[in-house]
Amino acid sequence: MNKNKPIYFDNAATSFPKPPGVAQAVAHFINEIGANPGRSGHRASIEAARVLFGARELVAQLFNVPGPNSCVFTSNATESLNLALKGLLRPGDHAITTGMEHNSVMRPLRALEAAGVSVTVVPCSAEGKLTPADVATAIRPDTKLVVMNHASNVSGTLLPVRDIGRVCREKDILLIVDCAQTGGCFPIDVQADMIDLLAFTGHKGLLGPQGTGGLVVGGRVDIAKMAPLKQGGTGSGSEYEMQPGFMPDAFEAGTPNTPGIAGLAAGLEFVLSEGVDAIHTREQSLMRNLIALLRDIPGLNIIGDPAPKTRVATVAFNIGGLSPSDIGFRLDDEFGILCRVGLHCSPAAHKTLGTFPAGAVRFGLSYFSTDEEIERAADALRAIAAGKSSS
Repeated sequence: MNKNKPIYFDNAATSFPKPPGVAQAVAHFINEIGANPGRSGHRASIEAARVLFGARELVAQLFNVPGPNSCVFTSNATESLNLALKGLLRPGDHAITTGMEHNSVMRPLRALEAAGVSVTVVPCSAEGKLTPADVATAIRPDTKLVVMNHASNVSGTLLPVRDIGRVCREKDILLIVDCAQTGGCFPIDVQADMIDLLAFTGHKGLLGPQGTGGLVVGGRVDIAKMAPLKQGGTGSGSEYEMQPGFMPDAFEAGTPNTPGIAGLAAGLEFVLSEGVDAIHTREQSLMRNLIALLRDIPGLNIIGDPAPKTRVATVAFNIGGLSPSDIGFRLDDEFGILCRVGLHCSPAAHKTLGTFPAGAVRFGLSYFSTDEEIERAADALRAIAAGKSSS
């Protein structure tokens, strides 16, 4: 192994490297197709529309979505969550979320709260675990929906989505799930998991480019009562000055990021060809090795439940007496290990986990990480914890 080659352990922020086909698909679209989908009748525009529809079909296959047109493409999971929350919630409605959420959920909810929506944050344990009965207890007659992440971007802790889905169905309310940390690397079945709206990003576990993502909208959602974030050209119903009311055009105004979606389709094809179960199994193996090595380092504390079966391949930790920012700087500067430190845009989660306001150091592994990289990182942390340098 090349000890001078940087180690990329920031996959919870964005995945790297991508499968070779991703860059090739983006370049092919830009160099060989280039047209605006759905806006013209010529062959290049038709081919661009095929790219979009093909990507929708891949999303439907991956997440067991009843039909490809249930997938609305957005720029990322944040836009998808804003679309779902601001599209569905009205003053007087009540929404429930958890104490482990990213700001892509908390900030839209707080903005809606200021506009008259009631918000309940259900506490989680100090390890980041959520009890479904606590969600059920929080439901009120005016509750419209529950919104939650599938796995924490801080600790990697998995939340009981299917159990919450069952609670929501029993109470006839909607469930919105943020799968930014699980899409592509943990099995998701929107029908079996009883998910009504699934917000996904393209640039993490789906291995696509940044600036891609989407929102899967299930059949229990009345789209006639769901407001779009934006209105504009769709290439459909152009004789009308009102936004189309059918999927996915109702929520896809403006020229899409078709080169990016072409790359996303290539990432989806890679995930489907390798198999989500195989990807998950490999990442679990890597994480077990990492956790075993980290637990033997004096003064190092793993954040959350260290049991691999309760988490995805994201591991946050602190070393007693050292600031996360200093650890991260030394990992990069002295050892060539790239990771993320701080609050990870999730102050609520850090308050739950007891790491606010300093935050933590986070390693985000991927399918392309190796045991050799993990061993090198553990050696680096062992040296840092012992007060040694790389020299």
